[in-house]
Amino acid sequence: MSDRPVRVASYNVRGFRDDRTAAARIVRTIDPDVLCLQEAPRWLRAASRIRRFAAECGMRWVGGHRGSGGTTMLVSGRVVLDRSWHQRLPVAVLQPPRGYAIARVIPPSGTPLLVASVHLSLHAGERHAHSLRILRALVDPESGDPEPVRTVVAGDLNEFESGLAWRLLASRLPLVSPRVPTFPARRPRAMIDVVFATPDLRVVPTDPVPLDEDDIVAASDHRPVWVDLLA
Repeated sequence: MSDRPVRVASYNVRGFRDDRTAAARIVRTIDPDVLCLQEAPRWLRAASRIRRFAAECGMRWVGGHRGSGGTTMLVSGRVVLDRSWHQRLPVAVLQPPRGYAIARVIPPSGTPLLVASVHLSLHAGERHAHSLRILRALVDPESGDPEPVRTVVAGDLNEFESGLAWRLLASRLPLVSPRVPTFPARRPRAMIDVVFATPDLRVVPTDPVPLDEDDIVAASDHRPVWVDLLA
């Protein structure tokens, strides 16, 4: 058993269409226990590319992200991956595919933690509907958890704090990530990459992580976001 906090990070990597090596350097510097990815590669050699990125980050891919719209997760050796699953979300015709990934991990404290990586639609109605589905999935008894489990939802909401989907998520899981803009990476103006967590998880203040600004701009059009939580 340990009182070491769990670091959960979220990063939209834009399909590795930018500088993947710079993105890996950023992840290694942040050193998360769980990394929620959005826009992970989905097509040509997708699995091998994600595994390679995970190795470059010093992490392990949870695997099997077919149908999840590019959402998936990496985990460090400091947590035990109990199980994971990926799910498609319905979208209108000709809209980009969307989905979510959920992993149940056991941190050093021994207290199970559910973490969801999400990437919501560009359309407000779909974002709200997707948030409802994700929240239901997190409490669904079919997940195998008879009791409520400490839960984190992290990702790219494509929405501001005033949006219906944001407010729905925040009504169940308060915002715990820093209130800083994350998009676009070069001159961020919009806070759309965020982390929510159930109130039974406590935010632990930590020292700033010195990320290289050139790497941030080269790696993706989004900036990563992360938070340390005590389960």
